[in-house]
Amino acid sequence: MEVQVETAGGLTRRLHVTIPADRFEREVGERLKRLAGRARVPGFRPGKAPLKVIQQQYGADARNDAVGELVRQTWPEALTQSTLQPASSPNFNVTAEAVGQPLVYTASFDVFPEITLGDLSQIKISRPVVEVTEADVDRLVDNLRKARRTLAVAERAAQAGDVVTVDFEGKLDGEAFQGGKSDNASIEIGEARFLPDLENGLIGHSAGETFDVAVNFPADYRNEALAGKATVFTIVMKEVREPKLPELDEEFLKVHGIDEGGPEALRSKCREALEAERTKAVTARVKREVMDQLHAMHPIDVPAGLVGEEVDRMRTETINRIGANRGNDMSKMKPEQLKAMLPGEMFEPGAKGRVALGLLVGEVITSRQISIDPARVDLALDNIAGDFEDPEEVRQLYRSREDLMQRLRSVVLEEQVVETLAAGAQVTDEPMSLEDLLKSQQQAQPA
Repeated sequence: MEVQVETAGGLTRRLHVTIPADRFEREVGERLKRLAGRARVPGFRPGKAPLKVIQQQYGADARNDAVGELVRQTWPEALTQSTLQPASSPNFNVTAEAVGQPLVYTASFDVFPEITLGDLSQIKISRPVVEVTEADVDRLVDNLRKARRTLAVAERAAQAGDVVTVDFEGKLDGEAFQGGKSDNASIEIGEARFLPDLENGLIGHSAGETFDVAVNFPADYRNEALAGKATVFTIVMKEVREPKLPELDEEFLKVHGIDEGGPEALRSKCREALEAERTKAVTARVKREVMDQLHAMHPIDVPAGLVGEEVDRMRTETINRIGANRGNDMSKMKPEQLKAMLPGEMFEPGAKGRVALGLLVGEVITSRQISIDPARVDLALDNIAGDFEDPEEVRQLYRSREDLMQRLRSVVLEEQVVETLAAGAQVTDEPMSLEDLLKSQQQAQPA
């Protein structure tokens, strides 16, 4: 068997495989003999038809079957001879199969790129140094109180923080526009769920008033017909309600798991939660910087097949996220509908980045001889299980499913890679408030 390797551009390789004619014809002949032993041919007893008749009736099928079998048999051997490592499944194409001639086929596939790691000590990290302050704890306690607030009718003018009920109608150049009218709209002043001019224009007005508010739409407003336009909204103020926050009494504390210790115990619990959130955010920030620079230092080609698989994964992640956020069941849609709604071009840049990082991380693991730490896997599982009512049930679920455990091991191994690279990087401490840290973390999250 002869094997020739052709570079078809980028990472694509094409193997030209030639199987000697005698081996090809022998495979065809053996199939015809097996057919002759059981074939039913009119005018002949079962299994008694001459081989020439069998060849006339079944020769084409026998050759097709022989081609498929020989490709299956010889592909692993041809790959071994080529010394290539495919990164994707091959596409086979038979180019010659004439009687008495060698069987020739090609196998096209992508290979993994050759990666030579640069000087990883040149990675620069700006590591946030964040102190959880009493003000941070105060904000969290206030948020817990706001989550259980009540609203009471206020016999006064509206102010920031109030929830008002209004009817409104907007007009552009004196004409009403689509989407600019609502009855019994509930607006919490200061939450920025409506246009700032509209919310601010409600302040100082009491229930029963009718008044106009000038509202300028931002230049980047999603409705191009209104973007950058000056409008006027007529408002009917129907009700003003002010929030009443609960006291930090025994009932409130018990709801948040505090049976003794009073408000200070709640504050201590809040501080622990904020410190855990800080650690998580700092770790994520360092990881992002390490990975971004690792990728920037090593621009590499990536196999198209792996990118395609990652595009499919990202599309599925997006579908699941949309379904979870909006309560939509998109699983019933046909694949072609989903691809039309979420075309691959949307995900391709991100998919290429993910694949490249995966290959680079794999090279770091190999070159630095990093192996998975079983104790860290157990700890990671404990952390996941600890968020559920029955932690042991969650542990058993993970341990009973290899896919979940493999995913967990991958996360832990990636953490070990980041720690290894960070340990040898150039690190600069950056003092930062907890609020700014968490805000930057939210901005870095995918949309």
